[in-house]
Amino acid sequence: QVQLVESGGGLVQAGASLRLSCAASGRTSRNYAMGWFRQAPGKWREFVGTIDWSGRFTKYADSVEGRFTISRDNAKNTAFLQMSSLKPEDTAVYYCAHRTSSVPSGRESDYPYWGQGTQVTVSS
Repeated sequence: QVQLVESGGGLVQAGASLRLSCAASGRTSRNYAMGWFRQAPGKWREFVGTIDWSGRFTKYADSVEGRFTISRDNAKNTAFLQMSSLKPEDTAVYYCAHRTSSVPSGRESDYPYWGQGTQVTVSS
């Protein structure tokens, strides 16, 4: 089992920046890819971005490309989501997820482990 705990959410104004963290524990491995997803009120959960085991490969949803950056610190079993130029439409609960494969993915079904989520609210 892998446990994931997100932190860093909060209420910010449009244009601000925020960094989310995702700490992994349990049977985690630095060889596994991780992903970030989000769910806005009344909407399905959607892909935000993913990072491979090395941190050298990332892929983002078009809606956040150029504004969000995913990174990881394998020594600390932690992944990060740096969010800049936040917009009200970025308001959502943000989830990190952990694969049991080194290959990054944008599909929810590829991630067996999920955190509890952290709320991000962007005011206009």
